[in-house]
Amino acid sequence: MIQDCYYGTGRRKTAVARTRLQQGQGTIRVNGRSLEDYFPRETLRMIIHQPLRHVNMQGKMDIWVTIDGGGVSGQAQAIRHGISRALVHYDPDLKKSLKDAGFLTRDARSKERKKYGQPGARAKPQYSKR
Repeated sequence: MIQDCYYGTGRRKTAVARTRLQQGQGTIRVNGRSLEDYFPRETLRMIIHQPLRHVNMQGKMDIWVTIDGGGVSGQAQAIRHGISRALVHYDPDLKKSLKDAGFLTRDARSKERKKYGQPGARAKPQYSKR
């Protein structure tokens, strides 16, 4: 018997997470590895579980994630965004609750580019009036 899969794409800085949800026992696999193996820090695992805990779905969905780019914190937040979007595909009634909690909003902050003639993005050579 083939069960329905629900997909969501999450992004944060340069990290892109493609998530797939399916009803199951609550296992989460990230790039073929277990969640505890991929994210050893408890705070990052807590960020990933936030949308599931918010809608009382923890332990009810199996999640497969393919993550690419970014650092560990950006990747964890991209996974949270992708899981939230997939949950909306699973049950559209969850959209208002997830949106009010801020899980569906893409955090658009990213690193500002360095400008030519300057040592950094905002830093400038010291100005001398005389």
